[in-house]
Amino acid sequence: MDRVRSTATKRQTGCAGVPAGIRRKAPVWLGLAGLVPFFLAASLYAQSGVPEGYELVYSQDFTDASALDDFTFSDQRAWSHGNEGGRGYLDLEGGSKYRPKHRSPLNIALIDDLLLADFVLEAEAWQTGREYGHRDLSLFFGFEGPNRYYYAHLATEPDDRAHNIFLVDNADRAPMGVVPVKGVDWGSGWKRVRVERQDGSLRVYFDGERQPTVSTDRDPLGWGRVGFGSFDDTGRFSLIRIWAPETQKAAKPTFK
Repeated sequence: MDRVRSTATKRQTGCAGVPAGIRRKAPVWLGLAGLVPFFLAASLYAQSGVPEGYELVYSQDFTDASALDDFTFSDQRAWSHGNEGGRGYLDLEGGSKYRPKHRSPLNIALIDDLLLADFVLEAEAWQTGREYGHRDLSLFFGFEGPNRYYYAHLATEPDDRAHNIFLVDNADRAPMGVVPVKGVDWGSGWKRVRVERQDGSLRVYFDGERQPTVSTDRDPLGWGRVGFGSFDDTGRFSLIRIWAPETQKAAKPTFK
């Protein structure tokens, strides 16, 4: 594994592993954890398949528009806060004017102050665009800067430009894995997504499937931000949870 873990720290945590002193919109079950026996809170972690030694380091339910303050955007005008049926979400409406130096996604929203190496991320995503072969939403990680990062492009039909884990490394994006046999069915509505970056492997799971939909055993990048977006489509993101064994704090903005 190529990553260097210097200056890593564990976050100070409070009840049930919730990061202390960080403004986050905690999930309902975390709020209840202090009112029930600790073993019940622990069992909720186990249901998510979180490795031993990992702690909850970020939680976001987008209950109000202030949640957007957690993020840095490639073009903030393409994003807004939404709420439907009592559920808040990060809404990618499209129309980004961001023009990257290399061929790579246009719509990126990164958690601003959190750097991760190994981690597990779970979230819900709703692709709101039309159906076509490259219809996508994407998950970003190892984001060292606009010209060096990974993204998992989850699309309807795989090829050498879609539905894979891609590396942007001071060049146009390049696939890291073999072209999968099938893509994903976004349909209409919320889908569960999960990213695992562990011990030199990258795995992305879609909507409860037991096998990863895209994966690679290459992991040349180091610590970086994580985030959400699309190459050039629209969608929504909600109920974000991230667990990690250690974290770092980002020192400077990404897109400014």
